[in-house]
Amino acid sequence: MALTSLLFPPCRSLAVGHQYSSLGSQPILCGSIPGLVPKQLRFCRNYVEIMPSVAEGVKIGIQECQHQFRGRRWNCTTINDKAIFGPVLDKATRESAFVHAIASAGVAFAVTRSCAEGSATICGCDTRHKGPPGEGWKWGGCSEDVDFGSMVSREFADARENRPDARSAMNRQNNEAGRTSLNDNMFLKCKCHGLSGSCEVKTCWWSQPDFRVIGDYMKDKYDSASEMVVEKHKESRGWVETLRPKFTFFKPPTERDLVYYESSPNFCEPNPETGSFGTRDRACNLTSHGIDGCDLLCCGRGHNTRTEKRKEKCHCIFHWCCYVSCQECVRVYDVHTCK
Repeated sequence: MALTSLLFPPCRSLAVGHQYSSLGSQPILCGSIPGLVPKQLRFCRNYVEIMPSVAEGVKIGIQECQHQFRGRRWNCTTINDKAIFGPVLDKATRESAFVHAIASAGVAFAVTRSCAEGSATICGCDTRHKGPPGEGWKWGGCSEDVDFGSMVSREFADARENRPDARSAMNRQNNEAGRTSLNDNMFLKCKCHGLSGSCEVKTCWWSQPDFRVIGDYMKDKYDSASEMVVEKHKESRGWVETLRPKFTFFKPPTERDLVYYESSPNFCEPNPETGSFGTRDRACNLTSHGIDGCDLLCCGRGHNTRTEKRKEKCHCIFHWCCYVSCQECVRVYDVHTCK
């Protein structure tokens, strides 16, 4: 059901399986990707040259997830299994909402960037979102076609989310929220032309931000995610599940917001049923009062402290012209880990 079960092959850590990396040169491998529904299989065959970008997008989504949650009890840990995050995504939690959103955004981002770089013949620059230029500049360069990237993400990632149940509705909402974040964060990038950088002529184009911006944006959406309740009602096609906000005095979620309807475990102790690895032996921040601090991250169990020697560059000097020379120093650090 989940996007991750389709795009995250059985692999170690962040490596993307060989069946994805070779898609561009061997179209017949579309049929060998496990778990694809017919719509996804047709899409893969029709857009085979951009499938490596789809895989790359999932990879950067995982990397960003691990960065954003590096100081949390759940730190977006991956495992060597068909479901790369394990049972964590089986529940309709905030964590599942974030993973779907960041992976969908990653796919749209990577495909959009690949098209702008000329890596595929079926897509390119965006010529539709131009309009009149501003004062002192004109359109130029290659505006990134985020609509095409979002279409690819939507057609491929949402292909399995067509059931009339609550989880499909949740996944569709969160996938779209991830893709919408790209549109919301597009910016005008400009370049000056002229003698000695005089900027006699300035050309501008629409560009995606660094993906870290998207990660930060979606992490805020995770923190403010809307809790929902499941409602059942009968339609001509049978029983249908929909979602409505649990708390009516809060503003209802928009297409930019993440939604969930099941509580998260506390992730303090290992639990194979929930996919929690616990926080034992995790590094914690002794001086922080936040979730990355030793009190909260270690769930009240206390922490151990050890000293660690690290070699670092020091006493660096700039020489004209033009290189930097440094000495090597050994510094001693205290490392705190959860009991």
